[in-house]
Amino acid sequence: MSRTHRIKPGEFPVRDSFLPFSQPWIEEEEIQAVAEVLKSGWLTTGKKTMEFESEFARYIGSPIALAFNSCTGGLHCALAALGIGPGDEVITSVFTFAATANVVCQLGAEPVFVDIDPSTLNMDFKKIEEKISPKTKAIIPVHYGGRPCPMDEIVSLARKYDLFVVEDAAHALGAIYKGKKIGALGSEVACFSFYPTKCITTGEGGMNTTASPELAEKMKIWRLHGISRDAWDRYQKGGSWYYEVVSPGYKYNLTDIASALGVEQLKKVERFQKRREELALKYREALKDFPFILPPPFEEGRHAWHLFPIQLKLEELNCTREEFVDALAKENIGTSVHFIPLHLMPYYRNKGLKEGDFPCAENAFRRLISLPLFPKMSDEDLESVVQALRKLVEWYSK
Repeated sequence: MSRTHRIKPGEFPVRDSFLPFSQPWIEEEEIQAVAEVLKSGWLTTGKKTMEFESEFARYIGSPIALAFNSCTGGLHCALAALGIGPGDEVITSVFTFAATANVVCQLGAEPVFVDIDPSTLNMDFKKIEEKISPKTKAIIPVHYGGRPCPMDEIVSLARKYDLFVVEDAAHALGAIYKGKKIGALGSEVACFSFYPTKCITTGEGGMNTTASPELAEKMKIWRLHGISRDAWDRYQKGGSWYYEVVSPGYKYNLTDIASALGVEQLKKVERFQKRREELALKYREALKDFPFILPPPFEEGRHAWHLFPIQLKLEELNCTREEFVDALAKENIGTSVHFIPLHLMPYYRNKGLKEGDFPCAENAFRRLISLPLFPKMSDEDLESVVQALRKLVEWYSK
């Protein structure tokens, strides 16, 4: 990188308007679908949600899909339906959003964290087995950024020790591993997210896929107060008002309003996925000579590219990650950081964890920036991000 003609960050910003880190792509089809539900007289979980579940299961290649009001709710119900509770341990990545571990704690069990592979940022498979104890009941692999974990190895290890596998697939809709989509790979449950930053959105929402009718029935009951009949069964003509509480369930059902969004968004999932991949490849080519560690290629299927995280080579830059992020904001470029390792959070520190326990996650965290990546982005938007990065690298180069 040339150090001539350097311009201070924020001086003559590369963009006149702010480019957000992410933005959903809502079109007229989604608006009309929601309007139809609003006019129908039935707003909560009903026929539209059933349609969304059916179409999602077909897309994934899973026998069953169940809709939830969030991926968090889906994870919580999956673990509850599997009988996870006090005295149990659940192994997962330390490098994930809080929900992955919080739901374990909410059931009275203990999350047991594993450090990450510094290249892929997924949980390091080689470090899982050493964490297994007589109390271990499940493994939650997290497909970080949309890159599939080595599911063959994880499922095989789980079967060896008679453990459940519940995938945190919040980032991984559209990802493919060895010819099959995430969500149809032999785990007990895979849990997807439809938060506004994800590949498709329902505003807030999630979906679980499973091949087990028995487990699906348990999750369906846990999803809605633990009662034996949902509202659709009770309030339609011929339905019965009578129900029984069979477990102390939650309130995690998805509305037909949200599902109307989901049905239309799902029709576009392959278009969205293709555009994410195009943008990721453009980033990789444009940034290959920058002082960044870029996401490695994925050759065992298809990466979902929910995120495009770069790691700054801080030894070549005269700044911290925080200074670099602030400088990008001055250039009107939105970013995020995925994630703060959970053992650094006060709640988990109070459980006896401390800085230094998971060095790979800590090292990645200090360097990480998630760049804007969403299907609605134009090539010109991406070029403005590259221009801003080039400007800052020239300013901060040692």
